[in-house]
Amino acid sequence: MGQMKNVEAIIENKLYLGNLVAARSTRTLTERRITHILSVCNEAIPAEVPQSGICHKRISVEDIEYADLLIHLPQACQFIHQALTNGGTVLVHSVNGISRSAAIVVAYYMWSRRLGATDAIEIVRRARDSIWINPGFQEQLVLFQVCQYNPHPGDGVYASWKTKVERKLQAAGLR
Repeated sequence: MGQMKNVEAIIENKLYLGNLVAARSTRTLTERRITHILSVCNEAIPAEVPQSGICHKRISVEDIEYADLLIHLPQACQFIHQALTNGGTVLVHSVNGISRSAAIVVAYYMWSRRLGATDAIEIVRRARDSIWINPGFQEQLVLFQVCQYNPHPGDGVYASWKTKVERKLQAAGLR
């Protein structure tokens, strides 16, 4: 693994995966003609203000194995898909651009191309070799496919996984 870059093209001139530095860089956003940003973290970025002209969506999830990213994957895929369908250019970022945001981009590949998690991770890793999706999110990507790309509270697979996570947290004294 070489030096980590702030941003990498996953689909040239259409979909980028990056870190917080990239999302805060006017130069990065302008040079890549970013029209949409999906933030997968809690840190503020300038594009959040309507005056920026950039369409922004935030998914507030911590980069910890038991965080529920799974429930957010369908809306994240829809956001990216709508932007690309309408000729937009998307930056998906988290703080480091290696776990949460990478998991979202992998989920988009899975959803849009009906790929399994392993194949989609490999495609994204070829474009950004520094990705390291935490094991909890990797499990959730597998479940995303099992849930037919539509996890929701009424889905048995999702509900079962969520209950298992809650039990583990209670047993560990974290809830």
